[in-house]
Amino acid sequence: MDIKLARIDDRLVHGQVATTWTRITGISRILVVSDEVASSELRKFLLMQAAPPEVKTNVMTVSKLIEVSDHTLLDNVKVMLLFTNPTDVAEVVEAGINLETVNIGGMKFSQGKKMITNFISVDDQDIEAFKFLSLQGVELEIRKVPSDRKQSLIEILKKVE
Repeated sequence: MDIKLARIDDRLVHGQVATTWTRITGISRILVVSDEVASSELRKFLLMQAAPPEVKTNVMTVSKLIEVSDHTLLDNVKVMLLFTNPTDVAEVVEAGINLETVNIGGMKFSQGKKMITNFISVDDQDIEAFKFLSLQGVELEIRKVPSDRKQSLIEILKKVE
């Protein structure tokens, strides 16, 4: 599996992902990695409909990604991994899937979270997962679209803590 982009965006497959990110990364497959989404037939169906027709899309649990990550069927397949939260990303990295960079595109505000940018909200669990990823040498960069200037999530967290 040739991971061209690992992205946290709780909207998952949407306009920016379906057009800009898929084109610039040259991927042929989107893997949506979320236990919650994988358990909803309706959400799976809607996400697959939102993807560009030339890009195969699969929705799977975190454990399923870990299980299939080194399968020969994914050899040389250019993929985008989409996650809803950093805890799932940390689990994948802890299981041995190598991610050099994780792009953070959007994490919505909800009860118990604090806004750290105008489109990223985190709670203590998110912060711990981001710190773990950083300690593993994973670059955590914030960009909604590829043309945005990269911002370091860790530097922003240092300012708000």
